[in-house]
Amino acid sequence: MACSSCGVIVAVLLVVAIGYEVDGRFSNEGCDLFEGSWVYDNVSYPLYDPEGCPFIEKEFDCQHNGRPDSSYLHFRWQPSACNLPRLAGKRFLERLSGKSIMFVGDSLSLNQWQSLTCMLHRSVPDETYTSRKTGGLSTFTFRSFNVKVMFSRNAFLVDIVSTPEGRVLELDSIESGKTWKDIDVLIFNSWHWWLHIGRKQPWDLIRDENAIFEDMDRLVAYGKALETWANWVDSNVHPAKTTVFFQGISPDHMNGSNWGEPNAENCEGQTRPLQGTTYPGGRHPAELVLEKVIGAMKKPVYLLNITTLSQLRKDGHPSLYGFGGHRAMDCSHWCLAGVPDTWNQLLYTALVQM
Repeated sequence: MACSSCGVIVAVLLVVAIGYEVDGRFSNEGCDLFEGSWVYDNVSYPLYDPEGCPFIEKEFDCQHNGRPDSSYLHFRWQPSACNLPRLAGKRFLERLSGKSIMFVGDSLSLNQWQSLTCMLHRSVPDETYTSRKTGGLSTFTFRSFNVKVMFSRNAFLVDIVSTPEGRVLELDSIESGKTWKDIDVLIFNSWHWWLHIGRKQPWDLIRDENAIFEDMDRLVAYGKALETWANWVDSNVHPAKTTVFFQGISPDHMNGSNWGEPNAENCEGQTRPLQGTTYPGGRHPAELVLEKVIGAMKKPVYLLNITTLSQLRKDGHPSLYGFGGHRAMDCSHWCLAGVPDTWNQLLYTALVQM
């Protein structure tokens, strides 16, 4: 499953071709799965009924929260040069029997973790499962397959330490990495919380090596934290044992000018994706920082390059139908069923290629 012969390959943007299966593996002829468009498909989508996923978080269950439209449930990601395979849940669990998968990151990782557990539960509805939360670690176990699907909440990847001066974001410290060791599949994510200010900002100061700052350019800080994470992966991950992914940058939709609707203040009322294969607002700046850091790594990290395909889905957010209801606008997270299901199809496709 993991890449033990990658040597000095520093990063892999998942570019594979999916046409047919041979001995349980999908053929590889060079198709970019991340370049494509969204097509309406009310026959095979959604991949599961949220009502049939009893453990789904309220904040992602947009239909239950009263969202009046449902067309967003029926869009399928269509790569330009091939087809994206449907996640075969039972095969996925059989392939990973006796292994553990861990999503590490913020609530966007929670979004993807919830999506995967719903998809797998839909595939094996009679399978006995357990769900347990201890502190910031949630573990969903499919007992007969002995597969653990885990979520470790860690918004910055690096540490936040309480000191007499206040809460310090330590850009060069990553003690939390102890919980990641010996996991078979790691899927990291970080970005959403780097832009928070005021009451939502969970730190007071930033430490960069021996220097203390009240603040700094957030993209610069993000890049430094990613370098610390990359050094941890290079020093601690054994590719023969562990496969490492990075989720990529999940975009928000808080400014309609970015997608050609200057009168749209946010994602409220959006019911259809953008057409075409490119996003009018261009590439996400954090995406460029992430690719630079991964490109300098010694150990292989597989980038789930979900940014552009997610940028096209201005309709996929809870908006007024999330956790806060009509008191809060959520154009960052994603309704389930929805966009994160495609992220997990891409994850599945990558894993069966290995």
